[in-house]
Amino acid sequence: MKLSGSTVVLTGASSGIGAEAARKLARLGATVCLLARREDELERVRADIEASGGVAHTYVVDLSDADATAAVAARLLHEHPRIDALVNNAGRSIRRSISDSLERVHDYERTMAINYFGAVRLTLALLPRFVEQGYGHVVISSSLSTQVPIPLFSAYLASKSALESFTRSLTAELGHQGVTSTVVYFPMVRTEMSTATPIYQAMPMLSADKAANWLVKAVVDQPTRVTSIPGAMGELGMAMLPGVITKASQPLFRRMDKRLARRSED
Repeated sequence: MKLSGSTVVLTGASSGIGAEAARKLARLGATVCLLARREDELERVRADIEASGGVAHTYVVDLSDADATAAVAARLLHEHPRIDALVNNAGRSIRRSISDSLERVHDYERTMAINYFGAVRLTLALLPRFVEQGYGHVVISSSLSTQVPIPLFSAYLASKSALESFTRSLTAELGHQGVTSTVVYFPMVRTEMSTATPIYQAMPMLSADKAANWLVKAVVDQPTRVTSIPGAMGELGMAMLPGVITKASQPLFRRMDKRLARRSED
């Protein structure tokens, strides 16, 4: 039991990647604290974990609400003297072009509210405990799309890029006090969030079960990042030849969208 005796706080745990990761972490011996908005789904995940002999606690919270986040953080700190890891997995995505967003600044605001500010608030609230303990690992769910120039997701990718920068600064400032972090760069994963976009029904994606293994690796092994070969290559290309990579990728994504649209209509 690699995580026996540890406590892991996991947001976005009611479905998809978060729910699968919670089950896997519990099987490895962790006590998992499940955070999400939907109580019924959270209780279902908790019941699954307990039926398999694991330990789970549920916390219903809207992390875009500052007061609610402060309250749930206070509960976590009161109820769990030891917290080993925080997995900031909760998020929302919007697929919309910048041209179609000219009168929709609220798209950016509501995406930042959960993807960035919600994660930052919870991290800051737990941070004193990590420093007091002398250890604490912060994991964030990000996207391969922050490693390469992807169109149509400007609100989502801006929020994830902001969270990545915050997380890197966190380790740079507090790594010597035992606070470490992992950025997980997911490719497209078949979840409720991704399949809500009809065009992606025809796109090959990573399953939520396999994606959950990436979060488990981040908690257990604590690497600086977890990514794919295409993501790492894209990041290297953007570091060396950003103009060339950006220009070359534009027609590729347009052709991909056209192919997916045709497949989704079949």
